[in-house]
Amino acid sequence: MFSLWIDSIRRSWRSAPLTLSLVNDAGKAPVRAAKRPKSPKAASLTQIVMAALEDAKAEQIVAIDLLGKTSIADTMLIATGRSNVHVGAIAHRVLEACKGLGSHTPRIEGIPHNDWVLIDLGDAIVHIFRPEVRQFYNLEKMWSGDRPGEPQLA
Repeated sequence: MFSLWIDSIRRSWRSAPLTLSLVNDAGKAPVRAAKRPKSPKAASLTQIVMAALEDAKAEQIVAIDLLGKTSIADTMLIATGRSNVHVGAIAHRVLEACKGLGSHTPRIEGIPHNDWVLIDLGDAIVHIFRPEVRQFYNLEKMWSGDRPGEPQLA
């Protein structure tokens, strides 16, 4: 039994390429995610969500392109509602607009309190804030510009 296990390990070592991490590479900055083209589905999803946000009278709507920055989504949309009730109504309008798309079920966080509602639509992430909460977290600053000390990729 033990010899069969050793033989299977030897076979996998022979077939797998050997990769070494050199100590000199430790000081290098991490490599960013490779840029991939935005899918047509993601573009239409962003347009649908933007229309729903505008229809629900959301304020200060910002769309941030996440391609090349992270693999969690293609677009992040940030909007503000005037009160907890307005934030909840905006979130409900976005969910209703995305219901007929046939994609996976959206994941939602923050509905009971409605200070900050996050809707994960797969290719797009929607944040809906009350004004004070949006100012406190300041997600636009975190995601829109390059952070200091990170190399720029051409």
